[in-house]
Amino acid sequence: MPRLAENGLKEKCGVFGIYAPGKDVGQMTYMGLFALQHRGQESAGIAITDGRTVVLEKDRGLVAEVFTPQRMERLHGNLAIGHVLYGKTDTQSNVESAQPLAVTSRRGSLALAHNGQITNAAILRAELSERGYLFRTDSDIEVIASLIAQSEAPDLNSALIHTLKRLTGAYALVVLTPDRVIGIRDPHGIRPLSLGRIDGGYVLASETCAFDTIGAEFVRPVKPGELVSIGPDGICSQPFAQGKKAVCTFEYIYFARPDSLIEGVGVHGARRRAGRILAAEHPVKADMVISVPDSGRSAALGYAEAAGIPLDAGLIKNRYVGRTFIHPTQKKREFAVQLKLSPLREVLAGKNVVMVDDSIVRGTTCGRLVRLLKKAGVKGVHVRIASPPVISPCFYGIDTPDSKELVASRLSIENIRQNIGADSLGFLSIEGLKQAVGLPGEPYCMACFSGKYPAGRPKGEGEEE
Repeated sequence: MPRLAENGLKEKCGVFGIYAPGKDVGQMTYMGLFALQHRGQESAGIAITDGRTVVLEKDRGLVAEVFTPQRMERLHGNLAIGHVLYGKTDTQSNVESAQPLAVTSRRGSLALAHNGQITNAAILRAELSERGYLFRTDSDIEVIASLIAQSEAPDLNSALIHTLKRLTGAYALVVLTPDRVIGIRDPHGIRPLSLGRIDGGYVLASETCAFDTIGAEFVRPVKPGELVSIGPDGICSQPFAQGKKAVCTFEYIYFARPDSLIEGVGVHGARRRAGRILAAEHPVKADMVISVPDSGRSAALGYAEAAGIPLDAGLIKNRYVGRTFIHPTQKKREFAVQLKLSPLREVLAGKNVVMVDDSIVRGTTCGRLVRLLKKAGVKGVHVRIASPPVISPCFYGIDTPDSKELVASRLSIENIRQNIGADSLGFLSIEGLKQAVGLPGEPYCMACFSGKYPAGRPKGEGEEE
């Protein structure tokens, strides 16, 4: 079995599902995936049904590249699910690995898509292989689909519950049948999934920004350990497991769009509060505050407000370069950084600057930006990070590197400062992050900051729990 990816996890994704009686939902699904494009840029797919057959279209590329007018002409029906994928390497970012995955079983046609990582997938895969199942991909979704197909349970709902009880890890799952759309969230609620309403129907999505794009109304988050089934008889909620709630805080820090709600909390507001708390925890005298666009912008606004320092544009982003953090290889990430940001010299020259960013993972991007600013004539660069130091890899669907590549797992904060060339460096505290997000009862997954994994570590791939 392949081990975990050298630069992170197998995948991170966005999922979408819609049931809208009397409407043709192909275009709405396209628009929903377009809103979720930031969650994965390697491939995209839509499975749709008119109640008789399930039609699947998927390919490598961005949503707008995959769904040509010719492909959209084939996507008609009032039920659909969609998916955007981030693949860990070029060889694994193929059409076979793209989702949704369509399967046929004795219960009829199904299509499935998921966001997250199943930590016992290797064990389940080995078990299925011994029974004679030949896998086409190394994706967790194929493991889930084969467990459902091979379940001896009398109906689909029972087969789903039986399968879910065997899974460990983090997942937000959408399932399409000829007459239903089903949304499922892992017992800890690590990966996000929300429920919306639209014109007599319902929508499921990783982020609520997808609802806004199609004119849907946010209803509520899907609960941890909940199966939501949507069909002609309305919506049915069924709990299938209980676990300690552990919402991923990295969604608020970096991954989610600022106009989304995660667990009903606005991402922009959480990032802005993080910036304010960061200013209180790590004050500094400076002439201006700048952000690393785009995910550092909300925190920079909060920092500037709390510190009473003017906020200005110091780094200009090339909009046609994707997010460096989710490029599959280090070489691609480094090249993208060179193309992505340029300093605004007339604003920066001779100034002491606070540069606010969302996180430091490897430290290479931050160090390159500090050098870029100083080359542009900045007198002093004070780096402020709106999250705690990342010391441990994520095994739940966010692409963070192995521990040896995480700069904060190897170096002290002072050594990181020296390494990136900053004049000062400050990270948001864990308590500050909790306060910024503000969920009651502190139901957070902070494994990447603490090394404590609420749903365990991968089993069967050289990473034992």
